Amino acid sequence: MTKKELADKLAKKSDISKAKALELVNAIFDSRSGHGIIATALDAGEKVQLAGFGTFATKSRSARKGRNPATGAEITIGARTYPVFRPAKGLKERVVR
Repeated sequence: MTKKELADKLAKKSDISKAKALELVNAIFDSRSGHGIIATALDAGEKVQLAGFGTFATKSRSARKGRNPATGAEITIGARTYPVFRPAKGLKERVVR
């Protein structure tokens, strides 16, 4: 499902215009710097917990040694922070078969 399809379903279910629904979806899920509510919270190191749906959070991975597969040379892979999503129990039970 795309953001547009999600907005169309939201508009139909909530009896609002498709344009307003798309604006709301973008306000929540936009990944551009300083725009999306979820991405902005993750940038600030916060968790976003949606009861019955799941939790968006970040994890950190420390720097480590690796190998360049083309040359076999040892390289250092830098530390990084990355986003994670952990589904809530209700969502897992509904989706997992």
